[in-house]
Amino acid sequence: MATEREFSSVDKSALQQAVIAALEALVDNARIAMLRAYETATHEENIAENKYDTLGLEAAYLTEGQARRLAECEADLAAFRAMTPRAFSDDDVIAIGALVELEDEEGRTQWVLLGPAAGGVKVIFQGREVVVVTAAAPLGKALRNVAVGDAVSILQAARNKRYEVVSIC
Repeated sequence: MATEREFSSVDKSALQQAVIAALEALVDNARIAMLRAYETATHEENIAENKYDTLGLEAAYLTEGQARRLAECEADLAAFRAMTPRAFSDDDVIAIGALVELEDEEGRTQWVLLGPAAGGVKVIFQGREVVVVTAAAPLGKALRNVAVGDAVSILQAARNKRYEVVSIC
């Protein structure tokens, strides 16, 4: 087990800003993809010449999908901007905003941030990879309301994966 807290002096505002910066990049990329799809859908060369010519229609569907993705990215960004950073101690239970150090059965540690949205987003913070996990994800559900020293199990890749909560901040 880890004996030393690696993130002993975490500036949660700085961590939140790192996640926000990553989400802003995702919003920018989604916006560019949507605009490219729109340009393709509305380009004069993609006007249907007969009922079998569906390139313009397919591009319009792609534009719609990219617009939905952009809206999801913007909602994730808004959720993180609205979150108020809070410090947790090892005496607290895990809740939204907690940065959690986990150790698996092989002794490997990982850091997860239980976030309000944007599950799967990864940032490098203080030299460590931090993965955002939402409360709706299997790991997020398992972590809610547990404390340091508790173990959680989730089904991952068709087998139970066990983690021990090493620290919370």
